[in-house]
Amino acid sequence: MLAFLDALKIEKAVLAGYDWGGRGACIVAALWPERVSGLLSCGGYSIQHIAGEHAPVSPEAEHLLWYQYYLHGSRGRAGLTANRKQLCHLLWRMWSPTWAFTQEAFEATAAAFENDDFVDVVTHSYRHRFGLVDGDPAYRDIEARLAAQPQITVPSLVLEGGADAVDPPARDDPFARHFTGPYRREILPGVGHNVPQEAPEKFADAILRLGG
Repeated sequence: MLAFLDALKIEKAVLAGYDWGGRGACIVAALWPERVSGLLSCGGYSIQHIAGEHAPVSPEAEHLLWYQYYLHGSRGRAGLTANRKQLCHLLWRMWSPTWAFTQEAFEATAAAFENDDFVDVVTHSYRHRFGLVDGDPAYRDIEARLAAQPQITVPSLVLEGGADAVDPPARDDPFARHFTGPYRREILPGVGHNVPQEAPEKFADAILRLGG
């Protein structure tokens, strides 16, 4: 993301994203705040705490992560390879039970599932986040900085879907302690995991407010 800003010769910008994209936005906001005028994260403080991922959580929370554990082994990798669209379609339905997405909307994203490196990237990500495989040595210094769970100091807004079935929003804000600048959290009723596509107007309005 930082390289993308450099390539476009954008010195400072509002960064926004959800899930993996939100993680990228959080990382740049935390480590290079001078390049970020505001942060919109759908999913909260998304910088992974790899050292703490081995600690068990409640059984209710564990079962929501079945797809990540599935991809830790060879069977899951083979399953994703053979059933890319079917598995991802299932996850979309499970994560956003209130979203009646069209097949056309799904197919627009599903084209990316055919990329040559799709299975490699997805399986490596879910293995790396649990400390089962090493990251890219080129990013070792950045990983060391992220392991300290750095604070985010830029003006930030966290949006969460109230009907998110894979990462249900907690009643008490679990993210506030990671944000030391102006910070706000909003929960969107009836919206599932994919906030930008399920609530595009609210997502766009949040960006405009941050860029205000």
